[in-house]
Amino acid sequence: MNDIDKLRVLLPHWIEHNHSHEAEFQKWSDIMKQSDASEIALLVNKAVSCMKDANTALAEALEKIGGPLEDKNDHHHHHH
Repeated sequence: MNDIDKLRVLLPHWIEHNHSHEAEFQKWSDIMKQSDASEIALLVNKAVSCMKDANTALAEALEKIGGPLEDKNDHHHHHH
């Protein structure tokens, strides 16, 4: 498998992984808002925005290299 094909497998995984982090960041931003820690909430919310920007760039890269490639050795793992 060449490097482009590897990226066609990795990029969708990275995007999905970032979405799970984005949701967790948003959850904690909301918790901080409720805890009257608005400065912290704003900073964590900034991370949500950065993650969205990262996913946009990763999705553009994936599109330019031809879209996702099915990974024959697909191994799902979860991060907590």
